[in-house]
Amino acid sequence: EYQWKGPFYFIQGADPQFGLMKAWTHGDTDNGDDEWEEEIKLAEQAVQAVNKLNPKPKFFVLCGDLVHGMPGTRWKKNQEQDLKNVLQHTDQDIPLVFVSGNHDVGNTPSKETIDDYCQNWGDDYFSFWVGGVFFLVLNSQLYFDSSKCPELRQAQDAWLDEQLAVAANQKCKHIIVFQHIPLFLSQPDEDDDYFNLQKSVRQEIMEKFHKAGIRAVFSGHYHRNAGGSYKDLEMVVSSAIGCQLGQDTHGLRVVIVTEEKVVHKYYSLTDLGSHGIEKELLDMLA
Repeated sequence: EYQWKGPFYFIQGADPQFGLMKAWTHGDTDNGDDEWEEEIKLAEQAVQAVNKLNPKPKFFVLCGDLVHGMPGTRWKKNQEQDLKNVLQHTDQDIPLVFVSGNHDVGNTPSKETIDDYCQNWGDDYFSFWVGGVFFLVLNSQLYFDSSKCPELRQAQDAWLDEQLAVAANQKCKHIIVFQHIPLFLSQPDEDDDYFNLQKSVRQEIMEKFHKAGIRAVFSGHYHRNAGGSYKDLEMVVSSAIGCQLGQDTHGLRVVIVTEEKVVHKYYSLTDLGSHGIEKELLDMLA
């Protein structure tokens, strides 16, 4: 799909994170994730909302932390199976795109944890085209801490440079990136934090993305809505389908891609499920 075919839209979700709600409430984020009924209901609500949309989105991307259990922990496999059981009800015509988060591959990933993720959910980084727009999915954990697998970080870096060269040759309309950890939450020069990438790494990536003409980076991880801009690169941080750490509602982001721009709006699961996408946005697809 190298050719532009007209405006379209996709749905971005993040952090279904089966198990976090109980763990967070009980103040035990290491071992308190032994129940996730609440998250199952929210994920079902998200799938139902997406399935009802008309016209259908081009795809549904989940930006990491699919479940709360870290690699090797007691409940991880059960959480993953329950999430798959929910997601298999997604309309067959709406492809699912998975992005790896820190809970999926570990805060300090290794070749083993990444292999396990890939067997379960697909590649940890890859690219795809939709109607003349080039999408890149990155494993942001390799930028956060690749101390156990430096060669995998180098491989992703080399691959990314190749992909950006391809995009330049193909004259794509836009390049859009998905990753779990935001480059930054509101300001490109903000201090290092658990929820953003370290400044030294961040600066290099932002400049690379800017030079390549990347239009937007969509991420999760923060469990709140946030974002800002670096030059003409927009950083979009979406709140969670699952546990909220701020004042936002459980929700999904609708992203409209036109020839000139990328426009997006965050909807609560309830609003999206009952009212769908507002006319103003739908008109952009006409």
